Amino acid sequence: MDRRSFLKLMTASSAMLLAGCNNQQEPEDADRDFDAQTEDDQPIESVDVRIAALKGPTAMGMVKLMDDAEAGPLDGNAYSFEILASPDELAPKVFKGEVDIACVPANLAAVLYAKTEGGIRAAAINTLGILYICEKGDAIHEIADLAGKTIYASGKGATPEYALHYVLDGAGVSESVTIEWKSEHTECVAALASDPAGVAMLPQPFVTVAQTQDDTIRIALDLNEEWANAAKAVGEDTALITGATIVRADFAFSKPEAFKTFMGHYAASVDWVNGNIDEAAALIGGYDIVPEPVAKKALPYCNIVCITGDELHDMLDGYLQVLVKANPESVGGSVPSESFYTLP
Repeated sequence: MDRRSFLKLMTASSAMLLAGCNNQQEPEDADRDFDAQTEDDQPIESVDVRIAALKGPTAMGMVKLMDDAEAGPLDGNAYSFEILASPDELAPKVFKGEVDIACVPANLAAVLYAKTEGGIRAAAINTLGILYICEKGDAIHEIADLAGKTIYASGKGATPEYALHYVLDGAGVSESVTIEWKSEHTECVAALASDPAGVAMLPQPFVTVAQTQDDTIRIALDLNEEWANAAKAVGEDTALITGATIVRADFAFSKPEAFKTFMGHYAASVDWVNGNIDEAAALIGGYDIVPEPVAKKALPYCNIVCITGDELHDMLDGYLQVLVKANPESVGGSVPSESFYTLP
């Protein structure tokens, strides 16, 4: 639905709260109480909350909130949403202060923290790893089975490359694996089709898209599990992370109640999406985030979460520590300081 790709929800006039009348009161007493309530009540002033997210898993957890917000302000928050196609479109809006809250790739959160000189904060992890090793067949069951294989992958010079190398290095199979980098996921699938012995690293929901075109493609390995194994092998406390939800520091500290209200709404939305796959897929398709049939099959593999507090700090910092070793520029030059996690 085109009209829902960019939702601008402005505040409707707030309804005045009416005091209930005691059934045992005389009519004149009831009238007097009603008049006093009318004089004392003030219109509820809502707060505009501008939110942006990317098409794909990082936006999926928000769809229940998006749907609820269509009726008007929720608990004083007047939400507007913008779903964008790429980080290159979203990042300038954050940098210019045109959005208050954004769902972005986890490493981009660190880059924006550096570019805004600490002007944004990490509010939540919204998506864990979505990368999978796929094959046409049934030969790969553990990471060691990749030895001697060619892996077709896209994302060279970006986080998918660093994640793959972290996993392969941790398993000690880097030297025995050939990685053939492609520019797009579709090229990986085409290469997989022409090489029955090959494997491909693909993200969700593209894995599901590929499987609808070729039902012999099988998920062989979940990189979340393989990352955890690699981290354990070297004694690191880290997890594979795809997306983070960030907030402008000015917004969070100047309107702390509105921010806390949003976080409550957001967490409830994520819980609802994970517990209501069919209904969530319909909303995801309706907001043109991912087609409904794809969303329905992919959601259980998209690892949508809302992780906050100390767990957010430990997991995201650990992930960024891995990335900075692979390429400091991938996180804006250095791992963010503690203020990145400081919220009201």
